[in-house]
This record gives sequence, structure tokens and C-alpha cells, in this order.
Amino acid sequence: MLDNFPRGTVPIEDLEMGMVRYLRKEVTDEDIEMFAQISTDRNPVHLDDDYARDTIFQGRIAHGMLTAGLISAVIGEQLPGHGTVYMGQSLKFLAPVRPGDVVLAEVEVIDIDHARRRVKLDCRCMVGDTKVLAGEAMVLAPSKKFD
Repeated sequence: MLDNFPRGTVPIEDLEMGMVRYLRKEVTDEDIEMFAQISTDRNPVHLDDDYARDTIFQGRIAHGMLTAGLISAVIGEQLPGHGTVYMGQSLKFLAPVRPGDVVLAEVEVIDIDHARRRVKLDCRCMVGDTKVLAGEAMVLAPSKKFD
């Protein structure tokens, strides 16, 4: 299940304060396994039901950076979109994401420096009414002048 805005680009000239884009994705066992393969993070809290049951999470959880990757997808595909360069990201992991959870990843424009093409974005991920991730990103936005 994937629900999001159309992919593309919002150049710096068209960005507005408060502009929001999102995607919604169900995190699957396959997603977690693929992330473990790519990242080489095979911590059993992500992959082993028996091990994970005896942790503070009382069950398997997705990698925090897998959830953060959904923020990256919104930034790189929607807001500002294609041609965006990541400059920095702060993240706070507030609650676990479990296999089968549907994550809503949202990005909101909170500051625009047109002269330097810098955009500050509020980033958040929700599972239902629970905020599971919060942070801010600084990006270099694409410009119509450099098409």
C-alpha cells in the first residue's frame, strides 16, 4: 500500500511557507528484511520474533532509519523533489514502528532562503495518532534557473 502526492519537483521559486507533502506506506516484513540486507544492520530486534519478544519493545520493530527513509522519499520525490540536495537532518525516534504498521511521512516547509536556495523542512512520521519520528531537514532546492 502506497499513497502519496504525485512525484515531481517544486522549484524554489514556487515553494511557499506551510506547503506540505506526504506519503503513506505499510511497513512489511519484506521491507525490514531488505533494509537489513542493504544496511547490514541485522540486529535481532528487527528480525527475530523470539529475541524481540524479550526486549522493551515486546516484539519486532522496523529499523528507525527505514522510517526516516520515508522522509527522504518525500523530500527527494515531492517537496522540493527531483534535484534536491540534502544538507542535513535531525531525527528523534519517539515510538517503534512494527511490521504491518502504516506510516504517514509528512514534510512541511518552515523556512525559505531564496538567495541561497536553502529550505528548512519540518519532518514527521505518524502511525495512527502516534508520532513515531520528528525532525528537521535543511535542503538545497532545485531552481527553474538551472533547468
